[in-house]
Amino acid sequence: MSAGTRATDRTHTEPPLPVDAEAGVRPSAAGAAARRALLAHPALLLVGIVLASLNMRVALASVAPLVGELSEAFGLSATASSLVTSVPVLFLGVGASVAPWLGRRFGTERVLFAALLLLGVGILARVLPSVYALYGGGILVGASIALLNVLMPGLIKRDFPDRAATMTSVYTGAMIAGATVAAAAAVPLEKALGGGWEASLGFWSLLAAVAALAWLPQVLIARGRTGHGVRAVPAVGARPVSVWRSALAWQVTLFMGLQSLWSYVLIAWMPTIFTDHGMSRSTAGVVFAFNNLIQVAGAFVVPLLAGRMRSQRPLIVLVTTLVAAGYAGLMAAPVQGAWLWSAVLGVGQGGAVGLALTLIVLRSGDAVTAARLSGMAQTVGYLLAAAGPLAAGVLHQATGSWTLPICVVLGVCAAALGVGLLAARNRTV
Repeated sequence: MSAGTRATDRTHTEPPLPVDAEAGVRPSAAGAAARRALLAHPALLLVGIVLASLNMRVALASVAPLVGELSEAFGLSATASSLVTSVPVLFLGVGASVAPWLGRRFGTERVLFAALLLLGVGILARVLPSVYALYGGGILVGASIALLNVLMPGLIKRDFPDRAATMTSVYTGAMIAGATVAAAAAVPLEKALGGGWEASLGFWSLLAAVAALAWLPQVLIARGRTGHGVRAVPAVGARPVSVWRSALAWQVTLFMGLQSLWSYVLIAWMPTIFTDHGMSRSTAGVVFAFNNLIQVAGAFVVPLLAGRMRSQRPLIVLVTTLVAAGYAGLMAAPVQGAWLWSAVLGVGQGGAVGLALTLIVLRSGDAVTAARLSGMAQTVGYLLAAAGPLAAGVLHQATGSWTLPICVVLGVCAAALGVGLLAARNRTV
């Protein structure tokens, strides 16, 4: 598809019968009827999307304020502590690599339901009195969140083709809102539940269970959908796109990975940076929660703006500049300017993740390509991002300072600006 084919998701015209995002085929008559039944309950679908999105970062954000306690409980070094957050991010990439296949084999709704159940199990596993369970639970958490991350853009492109940017802002906003609540509640939950860090971490398995319950009706409605209980017929005119051979797809993927890297470094280490400079643990947790709260604004507004622009280059410049400025502030005056840097970083982080996910939709010509590009961007992107928390921990342990790790992240911001400007051009894969 040539450049300029589509300026926004609102002008994109879908085929008369929707192409299945996972299977790449048109539905049979029974499958089309099941799809109509699914979309006849948009409120039910929206609730399922929002609750699933709330779980996308909760299990990660709830750990950061408790890293110090986990390190003391298990006798972990700074490098080993960084693995508590790096392992889930690594398996975000590993899980993303199999998510498209699982979606094709079992259907998006079933896989999302199973991912929420797996997420609850992984959260509970981390509270067992074993360092192996701590890391093993992190593997389950990362893999399950990967399934949610990868399949959601394809589902939105499929079921909300004329409101893709709007729906992206809704689910990214919900995702970050969940992280905000988890970060703010981590320390208070210890006291309220009287069970230490174990009770605080384990509490969030309840949110995963509620989301799974809310998603169950979608599984039942979708049972007769194309490729999952009915005989599918080939899509007429469907053109398979090899995203792995597309320069534009790689640009979108690298922007996704680099912005994820700078975010997961903060998720892993922001409270520790503050406490290392003399801030109390409870205050550091509140400032970290404030950072997540501010992200909601960027994550909600930036995708809406992106959907109305032919080129998203101004937004790329805006979000990368904000993140770089916030990191520079953390290096210069981490405690004195903590609230300011958290706010600046929050707008930049939220805007960047919202923009990265929106680019997946806007740079895709159809739902099939969106699902494939989502899988590629999040497989490679999160494998790249997994190096961030670990590298920051290693550099901090080697130098005894946060200056060098932050300088490296500033280099990441510069690289993200370069590839982001290329990914933001008005083209489709």
